[in-house]
Amino acid sequence: MVRHRRPSGEGERGGAPAEFALVAGLLALLTLSVLQLALALHVRNTALDAAAEGARIAALADSGLTEGEQRTRDLLGTALSPGYARQVSAAYRDVAGTRTVEVTVVFPLPVLGLVGFERGLEVRGHAAVEALD
Repeated sequence: MVRHRRPSGEGERGGAPAEFALVAGLLALLTLSVLQLALALHVRNTALDAAAEGARIAALADSGLTEGEQRTRDLLGTALSPGYARQVSAAYRDVAGTRTVEVTVVFPLPVLGLVGFERGLEVRGHAAVEALD
C-alpha cells in the first residue's frame, strides 16, 4: 500500500477565516469591555463632581442643605439621567473641629450601557461651611 504525501499547507486550507472569526470576536469583546469600564468611570466621576458641587452650594452662608441636594439632583439629571438622582442626601458633619457639609449620592453601577445594579455605587462630596462672623 502506497501513501501519497500531501504538499505542506494543503491541510490548513480555510483555516485563516476561522482563525480571523475567533480573534475578531475576542477583540470585539475586549474593546466593548474597555468602553464599558470607561463609561462606568465617567458616571462615577460625574456623580462625584455633582456631589461636590452640591456640597459647595449647601455650604454657602445664605444657602442650606435642601439647595445643595437640589443642585446635585439637577446636575445628575442633566449630565446622566434623572434616575441617577433618586438617592441624594445632605447632612452637616464635624471634621477636625470644622463644620462641613456632606452630600451623598447612591446610584446604579452601569454594567450594560447605563443599565446596572441598583445602589451599586456611593460617592460623597464635602465642603467647609461658610460663616459670616
